Amino acid sequence: MLKKLVLALALSSVSTFALAQEPKLGGTINAVIQPEPPGLMLALVQNGPTQMVAGNIYEGLLRYNKKLEPQPGLAESWTISPDAKTYTFKLKQGVTWHDGKPFTSADVLFSIETLKVTHARARGNLVQLEKVEAPDDYTVVFTLKQPFGPFIGIFEVGSMPMIPKHIYEGTDIKTNPANNTPIGTGPFMLKEWKKGSFIQLVKNPNYHVKGKPYIDGIYWQVIPDAAARSVAYETGKVDVLPGGSIENFDVPRVSKLPNTCVTGEGWEFFSPLAWMWLNNRNPILANKKVRQAIMYAVDREFAKDVIWNGLGKVATGPSASTIKFYTDNVPKYPYDPAKAKALLKEAGYKGEKIRIMPLPYGETWQRWGEAVKQNLVDVGFNIETIATDVPGSNQRNSEWDFDISFTYLYQYGDPALGVARNYVSSQIVKGQLFNNLEGYSNPEVDKLFEEGATATPDSKRKEIYDKVQKILVEDVPVAWLLELQFPTIMNCKVKNLITTGIGVNDGFRDAWIDK
Repeated sequence: MLKKLVLALALSSVSTFALAQEPKLGGTINAVIQPEPPGLMLALVQNGPTQMVAGNIYEGLLRYNKKLEPQPGLAESWTISPDAKTYTFKLKQGVTWHDGKPFTSADVLFSIETLKVTHARARGNLVQLEKVEAPDDYTVVFTLKQPFGPFIGIFEVGSMPMIPKHIYEGTDIKTNPANNTPIGTGPFMLKEWKKGSFIQLVKNPNYHVKGKPYIDGIYWQVIPDAAARSVAYETGKVDVLPGGSIENFDVPRVSKLPNTCVTGEGWEFFSPLAWMWLNNRNPILANKKVRQAIMYAVDREFAKDVIWNGLGKVATGPSASTIKFYTDNVPKYPYDPAKAKALLKEAGYKGEKIRIMPLPYGETWQRWGEAVKQNLVDVGFNIETIATDVPGSNQRNSEWDFDISFTYLYQYGDPALGVARNYVSSQIVKGQLFNNLEGYSNPEVDKLFEEGATATPDSKRKEIYDKVQKILVEDVPVAWLLELQFPTIMNCKVKNLITTGIGVNDGFRDAWIDK
């Protein structure tokens, strides 16, 4: 079954998109969103469900194809100086916010300054920024302190969303009522959000790309029960099951339903990697031997084969095997309960209680939490499970109120963009998510990540990142689990949905319905 599914994923782009057809206008695409986003203001909330919905409301200066090559977005062109320190963007003229106000370079400058404060990943991506200027309404110039190889890759909508200056300037961005009715420049506008039921987006009639979007809207359905989500697809209530919408054990069955297309594309930019944050501030978890014991105690092959139905790969460290500068020449942690017990004894662990918090994203994650708990109990840990919902999980994590907490984060194609933020000490910022929540601090790691981001040529960057991966895997600041795979399942009447490296997160502007 697994081989058939992998083949289906490999062939999906051919079966679904190969035949060029003239797009048809109209209709609404019904899609599942799971779990319900805690918010839609992308400058404040960057978790997966938020990016999936709000990525069709907001926009970035650039988009990226499946090869992660930059494409025009709100910027129609860009140039890079010979010394690779000055990036000049020419903005598209005639673009308006959903309320009719013009989008200009002033919005870009305001967005950059805001994101430095509110967006952990943007803050890390902009660490080499010396200044950003707007010589006129449609030109923006970024000047770097020194060359930063992946800089051209930081401008997609989730990494650097453009937000309206005229709405947020002079306000507390975290409490501004506009967060409940987000205003972007994107192809779709928020019409209604009925909490616990649906999020309805409608076509932006003044969208700046002529003729798009083709569809009239997107109806995101909030269906908490995984089995009910599968039934909703089977009965035609929904047309699209974005990756992760149904439990992995149900993917093979649903993929074989009539008129169903499956694709693994649209995750190239993300390369999702699952791990457990280990709170290094906890005196027990501050002991490296205890953290290493956790790695040996967890049966990750079982998780891949049974819990994730073969869709994934055991992680070897902080980088996914699909991104630049990955190496597997690092210490290995095979499933070895005896080794875990020995390390716990060496560490002097006395059975103190440790809390584990599964990710509240559905049954697969709950099963995984139970399996890991049992793995840890089997080697002598005293484990208490903390059950919570998405807002509760976000709150606990951002306030460092956890011992062990499941997560998965994106890699963004380059270790300087998606990896460093999780381990450098400058990203230990209480009250924010998706950065160095574990509280790991190692000056050598800080230095290597800083050097790796700016070194040239790539062979030098490779040498640096090889070294930092070895150090991190030895230190085990977090417990790496799996490289995840999330196939998107859709009714074959939905055409051209996956056109970029971030898939459904910005793909609906290009999608159409073959009626």
